[in-house]
Amino acid sequence: HEMGCRGTSLNSRVVELVVENCRSSDGEVEGLTDEYTNLESLCMMNVGISSLSKLPSLPKLQKLEVSDNSISGGLDVLVEKCPNLTYLNLSGNKIKEMSSIKPLQNLKNLKGLDLVGCDVTSPDDFRDNAFELLPQITYLDGFDREDNEVPDSENGELTSSGIYGNPEDDDDDDDDEEAGPPDDDDDEEEDGSEGEVGLSYLMKEGIQVSLWVFVAFLGVGQSSES
Repeated sequence: HEMGCRGTSLNSRVVELVVENCRSSDGEVEGLTDEYTNLESLCMMNVGISSLSKLPSLPKLQKLEVSDNSISGGLDVLVEKCPNLTYLNLSGNKIKEMSSIKPLQNLKNLKGLDLVGCDVTSPDDFRDNAFELLPQITYLDGFDREDNEVPDSENGELTSSGIYGNPEDDDDDDDDEEAGPPDDDDDEEEDGSEGEVGLSYLMKEGIQVSLWVFVAFLGVGQSSES
C-alpha cells in the first residue's frame, strides 16, 4: 500500500509523458491513468488506438499528440477529459468528415491543430471550412489563415518539441548569402575585360614598333643607294 501511494505521488509530478510506438491493449495504454493530475504534454504517436474513449481525465493537459493511429471520430471526449488543450496533433489518422472535428469547437483554448494525412483535408476548400468551423484556432497544419508559417516564438506554446521547425533559419541563410563575398563570376568578367584591353593595347604597340622598324629599314636602304 505504501508503494502504491508513493507511485501515485510520483505520477502526479509528471508534466510531460511520451509513450509513442507502444502497443495499446483494447484502446488503452497500460499505466496511463488519471493519477497524472499535472500532466501538460502527452505523446501517444503510433500506439495502435482507434478511439480516445479510454483516455483518462487530464485536466491540465495542453498538448496532445496522437498521430499515426486509427482514430476516426469520438473527439467530443477531449472536451470532457482535456478541456484545456492548446495543441492537438491528429495527423495520419482516419478522420474523413468535417463533422468529426466539429466537437473541437468546445475546446476554447485550442490554438493549433494538425490533420496532415487525414482524408478530411483532401477538398480544396478544406482550410477555409476548417477555420470557419473552428474560429478559435490560429494554426492549421502549421499555417495560419493567410498561409503564414507558425513563428518560432509560438512553437513552445503550440507543441512540446518544436515540430513545426524554425522558419527563421531560412532567413539567416539568405542573410549569410547576401553578406558574403562577391561572386567569383564578377571577378572573372572584370579580369577578362582587362585582359582584352591589355591584349589589344599590346597588339597596337606591336604594330607601331613594326612600322618604326620598317621605316628605319627603308631609310638605311636609301642611304646605301646614294
